[in-house]
Amino acid sequence: MDEKITMIEDLPGVGPATAEKLREAGFNSIEAIAVASPADLSVTAEVGEATAAKIIIAARSAADVGGFETGDRVLERRKLVGKLTTGCEAFDELMGGGIETQAITEFYGEFGCGKTQIAHHLAVNVQLPEEHGGLDGSVIMIDTENTFRPERIAQMVEGTSHRTGEELDPVEILNNIHVARAYNSNHQILLAESATQLAEELKDSCKPVRLLIVDSLTAHFRAEYVGRGTLADRQQKLNKHMHELLKFGDLFNAAIVVTNQVMSKPDAFFGDPTKPIGGHIVGHTATFRLYLRKSKGEKRIARLVDSPCLPEGEAVFSVTTEGLTD
Repeated sequence: MDEKITMIEDLPGVGPATAEKLREAGFNSIEAIAVASPADLSVTAEVGEATAAKIIIAARSAADVGGFETGDRVLERRKLVGKLTTGCEAFDELMGGGIETQAITEFYGEFGCGKTQIAHHLAVNVQLPEEHGGLDGSVIMIDTENTFRPERIAQMVEGTSHRTGEELDPVEILNNIHVARAYNSNHQILLAESATQLAEELKDSCKPVRLLIVDSLTAHFRAEYVGRGTLADRQQKLNKHMHELLKFGDLFNAAIVVTNQVMSKPDAFFGDPTKPIGGHIVGHTATFRLYLRKSKGEKRIARLVDSPCLPEGEAVFSVTTEGLTD
């Protein structure tokens, strides 16, 4: 029986120098290498694609990923999927118990519909113990539109303390929110890769990363890639970026929440003229899609547009000073 491979250096074809290069590029674990592509690994480690493919096959075998398995094993693994509360019963019910880990949940809608408020509230809720609907973890937030407000978090912490009856310290909650401002689309892609390194460092801490937020996913791509000529390039980059996020969710059993902007279709005679940015690439890669729209006063309506296992439906919630409520 082969000795179990636990270190990158134990993989065939990986010496100390190659291991160092891999770690510098963010491949800190056997699992991270197992889900990489030979082309990526080849460039990173400066080895041939054939060698990179061998390294990946060995990593997959060691990490037990990438092979066929029976449905009952998948079911067993699905039991590890966590559910993160939104703070609203109706919303949680719509989502089958909350925001799922190992999946991308996309919120799209026009300005002022509550996308950023939901992101802020989830950043607080993820730190709650599991009995209160949290995941007892920390959060990484990639902020592309300079919308993160620590004072808003403090207000929500107060509201969450009232709701759960648990005394929460706003400073401690803010300590577990790791925010990075993305200045362009390339920086945003780079930050998603850096998030893996940070999550790896916090893996064995008392607050491992269990939520990754990108607010908003498409703002930079929309601003930088203008006109039809750049569309293919934009979609390709967006696709790679979203798969990087999905990989993060699988590696760390984390929930991935992205917000998305909308565009108006003035030629639409019937139905809602607003459509999410990013086309089919974002639509196919997001596991759950929720369309948010304004209602009277503080009320907002969330519509579940796409899900692999839940029926379409709507939930009404309110955005108040204390956060999201029924």
